This record gives sequence, structure tokens and C-alpha cells, in this order.
Amino acid sequence: MHELVKDYYGRQLTSSDDLKTTACCDVSATPAWLKPLLAKIHPEVLSRYYGCGLVCPPLLQGCRVLDLGSGSGRDVYALAQLAGPAGEVVGVDMTDEQLAVAERRRAWHADAFGFDNVRFLHGYIERLDELDLAPNSFDVIVSNCVVNLSPNKDAVLRGVHRLLKPGGEFYFSDVYADSRVPDAVKSDPVLYGECLGGALYWNDFLAVARRAGFNDPRLVEDRPLLITDPELAARTGNLRFFSATYRLFKLDGLESDCEDYGQAVVYRGSIPEHAHNFVLDKHHRIETGRVFPVCGNTWRMLQESRLAPHFDFVGDFSRHYGIFEGCGKALPFAADGGASEGEESCGCC
Repeated sequence: MHELVKDYYGRQLTSSDDLKTTACCDVSATPAWLKPLLAKIHPEVLSRYYGCGLVCPPLLQGCRVLDLGSGSGRDVYALAQLAGPAGEVVGVDMTDEQLAVAERRRAWHADAFGFDNVRFLHGYIERLDELDLAPNSFDVIVSNCVVNLSPNKDAVLRGVHRLLKPGGEFYFSDVYADSRVPDAVKSDPVLYGECLGGALYWNDFLAVARRAGFNDPRLVEDRPLLITDPELAARTGNLRFFSATYRLFKLDGLESDCEDYGQAVVYRGSIPEHAHNFVLDKHHRIETGRVFPVCGNTWRMLQESRLAPHFDFVGDFSRHYGIFEGCGKALPFAADGGASEGEESCGCC
């Protein structure tokens, strides 16, 4: 699979126009704050972009950032501007042709930015322990439509967990399927290269993340992918594919469900480009100045990460009130002796 991916991205694809799905982000949907950053990136680097999401989380100034599967360097050079001269961005990729583009334009970007805070490493994202990267040394790790291409996703996430600092974050976009991908699709070279053959069933991804130590993955955003090539679409049958962005925090002891301890947070509105609200994930849009009740896991994600200075925190873990309403699982036991909430009684029970 490594050789297949190297060939596909190093020799068969010459630009993002060659892709056979709608994986690449629509330029018209690019947020306003990102457009000036992309305008400072060399056209050759931009033309070799094959990502499926936006992997620029906030508050990267001065951070050490790692990009897994950095390709020609588009995201690295965008993140470098956000990290600034006090930060560092490291890109890892296994495709020589892509790395050559990134390195060839490095001096050009240093002149455009006024500083050089990037470096690129040749390596495999499931073998991060073989690279000169110290454990617990990165504030943020990102990846854009690459984890699906790895034949050992458990190893990728274990490596990410090892390299993140406590409270650090894995913020990444990838392709997922609505059910398990059959062998015929997995073994198809073009479908694999197009990020479909290696896509995980979304519920299997959650299990992989938890095995690696990320106990409460948070979905930030998602969108359906269309297979624009009719022949490839026929080969995938009834499978549906989605581009999704997740954030995973390295925090020991996160609970498996959203438990209620009577806690709340108040967002100060102080994160740049997020004056009116902050979106932690798809289910947590926190308005500025408003007391916002949260579960214990969410409280910790905000309080024990680089996000903490931008919030006020209410409560502790001294009293437990059960599953947080609207999150996690519903109480499985029927309070009135009948069917539990959201469940119809059945004749055999």
C-alpha cells in the first residue's frame, strides 16, 4: 500500500484537479481569515494540495505543530504563519516527489513570511518512533486526509498520543464510511489512492482512537463526499463516504460518556476570529459571556489545554449528577417500570 500511495500521489496526480471525488475543499468555502495566509503560499504548493478539510485550529501562536502526511506543504506553510517565529511546524511525508516540492519552495516562503520556522522529514506516519521527534513535545498535531491511507491506523494514533504534550490536541480531517468497506473496495488501487479504499467505518475509528488513549473523540464538522467518476462510483456500491474533522485531546482519565458534575464555563470572547462564540465541536457552540453548562470531559478539555486562558470555570468534581442531559447515553432503566426513554416496550421483555 505504501508503494501504491507513493505512485499515486508522486506520479499519477499532477494537481488537485486530477482527483475523482469532491474531497478537496471548495475554495469558495474558505474562511475569510485563512485567505490571506493562502495568498502567501507558492502556486506550485497550492496546486499539489490533496486535503479534505481545514486543519488550522485556533491559538497556534508560539506552538510546536506536527503535520502528518504534509505532502507539498500547503498546510505546513499556512500553519507556519499562525505559529509565528516563536513556533515551529514539522511536516512528515513518505512521498519523495511531494517533499521535493515542499523543500524547493522553503526559501521562497521564508522570504514571504520574514522567518523560517518549518522543516520536513521523510517518514511513515505509522512509524513516528523512528523519526527524530521527542515524546510529549508537540502542542498540536494535524493531518489532512492522510490517516485513511495508512495500513496501520492503530499505530498512527498511538504515535500521535506519544508525541503530544499532556493537554495537547490532535486536530485532523479524514474520510470515513457509513459501514465497513469490503475487500473489493480496499484492494482497488484507484479507490485506495482516492482515500476511499482505506476509509474506516466511523464507529471503528472511535474504537481505534480510544485504544490509543483518546477516550472522547469530538466531531467538529462533516460533509458528504461525491464520487465524480461514474466508473468508480459503480465500484463502491451503496457505500457512503464523508469528510470529517475530529479533535482528540491527550488527557488521562477522560470518561467514556458525558457525566454531569454541575459544571459550567463562560467564554471570554478573546480568541482571535472568534469574538462572538467558540465552537469546540459540532455540539458545543459556546456564546461569549453566557454561562454554558458542560459535562466533566468538556470542562477538562477546556481547562487543561491551551484554551484555558479564554474561559472562566465554574464547579469541580465533588458531586456527580449522572449522565449529562442531551449528551452521552440515556438512562437505560425505565423510571416508571415501562419502556426506557426513547424505547418502545417489546413483547419479550
